[in-house]
Amino acid sequence: MPTFSPATFWNDFRHGSARVNGVHLHYVEGGSGAPILLIPGWPQSWYAWRLVMPLLAASGRRVIAIDPRGMGDSDKPASGYDLKAIATDLHEFANALGLLKDGPLDVAGHDIGTWIGHAYAADWPEDIRRLALFDAALPGITPPPPAGIPSAEINLRTWHFPFNRLDDLPEILLQGHERAFLSYLFHTKAINRWAIAPADLDEYERVFSAPGAVRAALSYYRIAFSPEGLAQSRDRGEKKLPMPILAMGAEHGVKDALLDTLRSIGSDVQGGVLQGCGHYMPEEMPDAIADALLRFFKT
Repeated sequence: MPTFSPATFWNDFRHGSARVNGVHLHYVEGGSGAPILLIPGWPQSWYAWRLVMPLLAASGRRVIAIDPRGMGDSDKPASGYDLKAIATDLHEFANALGLLKDGPLDVAGHDIGTWIGHAYAADWPEDIRRLALFDAALPGITPPPPAGIPSAEINLRTWHFPFNRLDDLPEILLQGHERAFLSYLFHTKAINRWAIAPADLDEYERVFSAPGAVRAALSYYRIAFSPEGLAQSRDRGEKKLPMPILAMGAEHGVKDALLDTLRSIGSDVQGGVLQGCGHYMPEEMPDAIADALLRFFKT
């Protein structure tokens, strides 16, 4: 498995910022060739793709990993966290960086990045050539788990969904305890736990402890699972996605739930379950993820 060497990484990649829709969006990019846009999930940042990015760039691709609004080093405004607004951010971002000048681009998302990637593909289908999504359920589209007391496995994977939607309490409990919270998430949802080392936890703590970061992160859940957010997603789920889609779940994550969901709303869907992997797929098995992306995006 590749390891992250900051000195080597920053020889080939650079930070950038683009102002779209009134917010500054931070990104990291490197390489040259046809662009690939990478979208991270909660509670992470572009940094979740750090091990995959050099592998994609070495294969002749321009690689851009974005911090959507509220994540990483991007602005954290008080509003604009519904998926329609976030998808519009990405559309404007792609135009601002010239990613669409030679035609539609390839897009990959993980976790909440999968929510965003799906919204982007449904709202702006002409922007996306191929779409790869990893280990998430789609709010309002993926069938919810059965009612009643969840199994220990499901509870471990999903307890934060209702917690994150509460008003005020998460902010009260998380302030000053961001590192312990993140450490618990990574320890319990990863299988290959060594993939997120202490130095990586330092970086995630840095961005998750920034002013407004917790509020912004929770806003994704509060809005996506609100009546309005669910209605928006259900309407989006009525649109058949025209582009080829790769859907991969983790053996110790959503398994085949994402693939089954996308088969119901996509016209050309492939994928499967990555064995021996927990939820944090780009970090736990970066070689396998990079290989899957390069094979899928090549055709």
